[in-house]
Amino acid sequence: MLLALFLQNELSQEQIQKLVIAMMTFIPIMILIAIAIVLIPAWFICKKAGFSPWLSLLCLIPSLGTLVLLYILAFADWKVAPIVPQAYMPQPPYPPQPPYPPLT
Repeated sequence: MLLALFLQNELSQEQIQKLVIAMMTFIPIMILIAIAIVLIPAWFICKKAGFSPWLSLLCLIPSLGTLVLLYILAFADWKVAPIVPQAYMPQPPYPPQPPYPPLT
């Protein structure tokens, strides 16, 4: 339908109004979807890194906010405790061996 409107030589006032109304409903929905695509992963990354998830709201500031958040995450000390590798423990023999006889 939009292509047909643009292919015509001249648009009437009514067609222009319908086109503007369609765009006014479509553009905010697309903006909300774009915000969710960026904000939700940033929220979970901040939470897993040990920061306040509200820090992800920096992504709402166009171009500068996301860059600031990336630098905060890249150069800050994460408050998550690293997993300490356990020393190798040999497995007990299978089946379990009977206890040694007492020494007399």
